[in-house]
Amino acid sequence: MRRVVITGAGTINPLGADVPATFRAMQAGRSAIGALTCRDVERLTVKIGAEVSGFDATAHFTRAQLPLLDRFTQFALVSAREAVAQAGLELSDAEQLRAGVALGTAGGGNLTVDDNYRTVYEDGKNRVHPFVVPRLMHNAAASHVSMEFGLKGPGFTTSTACASANHAMGQALMMIRAGMADVMLTGGSEAMLGFGGIKAWEGLRVMSRDTCRPFSRDRSGMVQGEGGAVFVFEERARALARGAVILAEVAGFGMSSDASDIVMPDRDGPVRAMRMALADAGLSPDAIGYVNAHGTGTTANDRTEAQALAEVMVDHLANCPVSSTKSMHGHLIGGTSAVELLACLMALQEGVIAPTVNFTEADPDCPLDVVPNTARAAKVDAVMSNAFAFGGLNAVMVLRRAA
Repeated sequence: MRRVVITGAGTINPLGADVPATFRAMQAGRSAIGALTCRDVERLTVKIGAEVSGFDATAHFTRAQLPLLDRFTQFALVSAREAVAQAGLELSDAEQLRAGVALGTAGGGNLTVDDNYRTVYEDGKNRVHPFVVPRLMHNAAASHVSMEFGLKGPGFTTSTACASANHAMGQALMMIRAGMADVMLTGGSEAMLGFGGIKAWEGLRVMSRDTCRPFSRDRSGMVQGEGGAVFVFEERARALARGAVILAEVAGFGMSSDASDIVMPDRDGPVRAMRMALADAGLSPDAIGYVNAHGTGTTANDRTEAQALAEVMVDHLANCPVSSTKSMHGHLIGGTSAVELLACLMALQEGVIAPTVNFTEADPDCPLDVVPNTARAAKVDAVMSNAFAFGGLNAVMVLRRAA
């Protein structure tokens, strides 16, 4: 079976405008959660989020490009550019035919939808901009990434709520393994921090009004964020042949469906996804040195995930750090597991485990080493990243130190 490695990583998220800045923020345990600045924020019950502050789209895109690009697409393109630059990726005409893109998003052009509903319903206009559909479609980011980098192989978007990016990266892994592509740009992005997006989530009553404190006994819910991350996945022999620096090996992937409830998680589905990812990687639970948890900060998710981890990791769980970086960058919905994979790379490359910040008090129903509030130095050879979505769709990635 062909082996797959990561040769480039890029991001823009609430913690930083690139990967080095994100690593520094994670190592400092800095939370980017703060007051929302969107239009009509005074009409919202939930007034906090993790915004990408100071982002100037005109610094990245021309006036001709911007009318076609929703914010979630902008985040994907900025992230992809950093990843491609780090990978030193240059593709011949023939190589472009075997290079593709797989990105995840849950909301797609949600801000475009929100703006144009206002145009039609609030402002009473009978026409919208002709580029509304190209902006809002979920595949917009994948399409623009493919066009910018000449990726003429497989190209698609996955939309599985909070597991979208992990599902996209898992599919990218399998496509390279199967010989359908040699290189895939993959990850995810999201931009839902507008009035309509927040108002819709308020209706679920899972949102915190103060901050996100996963696994803490006094947690009060999730906090939304925005941003994205993109990686260059590459067939290992190809990467070695061109002298690329390998950041990590994509060792395993597992996915499952709870087939139980549209919003309430079930322990069995996550258990099966984690076990499948470990089996795919050829690793036992005690080989995992760090787990980036789904860890949303809701009671149902945190306790279900803790139970699932106990069933999978058994005695090793007591010695395995499990942190949730959503406490810092918020829940980026479809793009969140891509940004969380950066924490996994940081653990493998720099030997630093990102903390769960805002933590105040241990929950006896979540007996985990959550790396509370302060980053931790540790030698880590393999990591696991969990994503468990509404609808009971689970996707788990396993990375291994580059060999």
